[in-house]
Amino acid sequence: MNPRIGVGAFILNAQGKFILGRRKGSHGAGTWGLPGGHLEFGESFEDCAAREVHEETGLDLPLQSIKFLTATNDVMTAEGKHYVTCFVGCRVSSASGGGEVEVKVMEPEKCDEWQWVSWEEIEQCATAQKAAEEEGRMDSFEGRRLFMPIVNLFQQRKGFHPVHSLSA
Repeated sequence: MNPRIGVGAFILNAQGKFILGRRKGSHGAGTWGLPGGHLEFGESFEDCAAREVHEETGLDLPLQSIKFLTATNDVMTAEGKHYVTCFVGCRVSSASGGGEVEVKVMEPEKCDEWQWVSWEEIEQCATAQKAAEEEGRMDSFEGRRLFMPIVNLFQQRKGFHPVHSLSA
């Protein structure tokens, strides 16, 4: 079986936070991941991200604002799947009045909820999860479980920071 291509979108708001959603109904169910999905034939990473983000959250991202950031190699042995995940990112403006941009659960069969979280929160979750995996205590791990490609960012792309990448 050949690897598939996934696209994950770091959507940065004016408060410096990203959207994470709790996955359900697919591989990675119960974990928190970025909006995104499978790359379709002939589609660019940016087109895929814009389409998937709109389908999943209702947000319309200007195509020219989406930028390729990095990629990970994700072998999901337990599920018998292998993905290359391409991460893209973009900034969204504040809602009118300066509040958070509204994100909707557009596909309730695939996502329980969306939350805005800081990169530092994501990093803390990944560190705690990796420690629990290495110590063989994932069965009792009560922290926010991240989708494997996000955890792999910290292993495979040390020093990666989406805010810095979006500013470059």
